Amino acid sequence: MDSRALAALLTSLITEIAVTLLLLFPSFTPLTITNSDSSSSSSASSSSSFSSSILHTFSTSEISTTLALLSLTRKRKRLQSEIDADDEEVDDPNGKSHLGIAKNLDSFKGWFRISSTTFEWLSSLLEPLLECRDPIDSPLNLSPDIRLGIGLFRLANGANYAQIAKQFGVSESVVKFCCKQLCRVLCTNFRFWVGFPNPNELQSVSKGFESLTGLPNCCGVIGCTRFSFVKVNENGVKRVGTVAAQIVVDSNSRILSIVAGIRGGKSNSRILKSSSLFKDIESGKLLNSHPIELFGAKIPQYLVGFEGYPLLPWLMVPYESVYPRSVESRFNLKHGMLRFPVRRVFSSLRNWRILSQPIEEEFKLAVAYIGACSILHNVLLMRDDHSTLSDDCREDLMVQKSSWICQDEGFGDTACETEGNLIRSALASKARQNGPKSR
Repeated sequence: MDSRALAALLTSLITEIAVTLLLLFPSFTPLTITNSDSSSSSSASSSSSFSSSILHTFSTSEISTTLALLSLTRKRKRLQSEIDADDEEVDDPNGKSHLGIAKNLDSFKGWFRISSTTFEWLSSLLEPLLECRDPIDSPLNLSPDIRLGIGLFRLANGANYAQIAKQFGVSESVVKFCCKQLCRVLCTNFRFWVGFPNPNELQSVSKGFESLTGLPNCCGVIGCTRFSFVKVNENGVKRVGTVAAQIVVDSNSRILSIVAGIRGGKSNSRILKSSSLFKDIESGKLLNSHPIELFGAKIPQYLVGFEGYPLLPWLMVPYESVYPRSVESRFNLKHGMLRFPVRRVFSSLRNWRILSQPIEEEFKLAVAYIGACSILHNVLLMRDDHSTLSDDCREDLMVQKSSWICQDEGFGDTACETEGNLIRSALASKARQNGPKSR
């Protein structure tokens, strides 16, 4: 019996055993992954403990078998394409591969927050990088699918190392290695997926914003959020802090730039001023295309910001204390429509559960998790995989804390503020010409 048939038979047998146990013991519940206290009640029975171990084995086997079959599918496709380009694997109308794997299992998205087809594509892309640089004198002997699965499971569910080790049947040291390796590969080799667009690409970005608001030459929306982290030292003492992530997005909620690694206690404007993005724009490396003429003013390429950001020639913020139906209020209305893309990104990033709770890692690795999730966010958008994309764009409490959004006095000089006001006035006049558009 070949390995594919054996894997299918084992899965079928395990499923039948689990179902039989559930029928015999109705109180059994599937094992769930949480970060809450997992100690069992003193009244728990031995049969309940037995059921948990059986169902844990079922869950572990199901994940491992699925990943193994995905790997076999990819290798089979590759081999067939080399032998006979016309003899490719054909999917049946029920959405299953030739090996019987459902391509859009809800359980698969629950494990990894991506579809099975995206997982297969990503594993194939990262395969040579995930298989290299194993620990010296102790090769892992794990397939790229398992390595990727372990890392994604950590990001997707926020499970700790001990839980993941049990889930995948490996040691905690292997789990730590795979998680760090995935973050290192993504943040080092694929950071271009969140690179700032070149001048030609910025034309498309600005057209997207103009179609939404009617305001020309806008090249991104900037915002800053914070993620909590906690590190427990050898003495059991917790060190709690926050990591700031300054993000620029386009009208489709694609991340154009991310600056993470700054302690979260600083205000938004101070984080901006200390970022490489600020230095690159001020030095003319970014947003340097020719300005356009509008109501007698020269409108450069600019970003849009909200609370806590200063008015600069390349950074437009809303007016304060405006009168209803005034030119300024019309501008604020159009400007406010651009909150949606950046809020959507903040919410979508927290759908990676490692970021929705205090990250139990050192500061440096917590930053790597933020970077990896941001890269994966863009990957999913690129592949039209909406597994983590959120439509819940309520105010981010980690953004609205007053001590973070307050502006620092003396950020800019008078000339910058005057030029910024002239540019904003011209954009306000443009906003008055067009009624608000719905998204």
